[in-house]
Amino acid sequence: MARNYYETLGVGNGASEAELKKAFRGLAMQFHPDRNPGDKQAEERFKEINEAYAVLSDPDKRAHYDRFGAAPGGSGGPGFEGDLGSLFNDIFETFGFAGNRRSRASDTIPGEDLAYEMAITLEDAAAGVESKIQLPKLAACARCSGFRIEPGSRSVTCETCRGRGQVRGQLGPITVARPCPKCAGEGQVSSNPCRDCRGQGRMQTEHLVSVRIPAGIDDGMTVRSRGAGNDGLNGGPTGDLLVRVRVREHALFARDGADLYCDVPLSFPQMALGSEIEVPILGGMDKLKVPGGSQPGQLLKLRGRGMPHLRDRGRDRGRGDACYRLVLEVPTRLNAKQREALEAFEEASKERGPLGAAFIERMKKLLG
Repeated sequence: MARNYYETLGVGNGASEAELKKAFRGLAMQFHPDRNPGDKQAEERFKEINEAYAVLSDPDKRAHYDRFGAAPGGSGGPGFEGDLGSLFNDIFETFGFAGNRRSRASDTIPGEDLAYEMAITLEDAAAGVESKIQLPKLAACARCSGFRIEPGSRSVTCETCRGRGQVRGQLGPITVARPCPKCAGEGQVSSNPCRDCRGQGRMQTEHLVSVRIPAGIDDGMTVRSRGAGNDGLNGGPTGDLLVRVRVREHALFARDGADLYCDVPLSFPQMALGSEIEVPILGGMDKLKVPGGSQPGQLLKLRGRGMPHLRDRGRDRGRGDACYRLVLEVPTRLNAKQREALEAFEEASKERGPLGAAFIERMKKLLG
């Protein structure tokens, strides 16, 4: 027995278009498969509601149904044509299913993120710095507040795609969907665009942004400044500013994480006898004790005098070390007094040290 479409929607035979739409919306939300996962009865009921509204919402199909008790040529499903597609988008918005839904002019569109590269010194990276950046951005039009239409005007359904945001075409045996060229995939167009921004919703401006670079930041890291990007459309959220930090090379220090490395040239007596020397640290000088018998390439450290660690969960993790690599400086020219002293040292050093003795022993074994 043929289904009664009016009974399916729960309305009378003389129901108006608004009454049909209200009934369909309420029933579709109640029996939508996404609200009733795995419920076959709800799925069948949803199909019946869909079919009934597809016929009764079309004046020609409804007239044919009222006269003959059946839809012309069978209902065949609505295919989401005309206003039915708009209703389904409203339902999806209510459910929060935005993933596969097309964009419409009434939807909020978030602003794009902006990228900026900032060069700082190693001293700034150690101390942290707050910097002002002047950059271009797209700001919401003051007249239309980013809604792209004259205040008091409304957007209308795009006639080309009937509000779907897509148009379909055949590519051989394949049906291809692409964004509507008239509404750019939004489903609605404005008959009265904003006169200031010409319907764009945003205008190019210069914006001064304050960016805080945290102490301990390393080269190549990115700092995000929330809400400092392009403004959104239709009330959408503002994008962010992503600042990529480049730390310039330092004249004395090389960096490895939170540790700093510096080569310190010393004379032979300073390394052999031991000494106390002044060494650079970030922002000043400090004293380093060189023990007697130190070797070329040896590392000596001043604990906690390197870079600060980035804060972890709100707790300060301290600082790295300043590391000094000892470099033996051999004089290229000797005065008479220096030569005499070295010759006397050489004369008093006939016995080889442990390294020299081990080398001679390995050489004798190799040469037999």
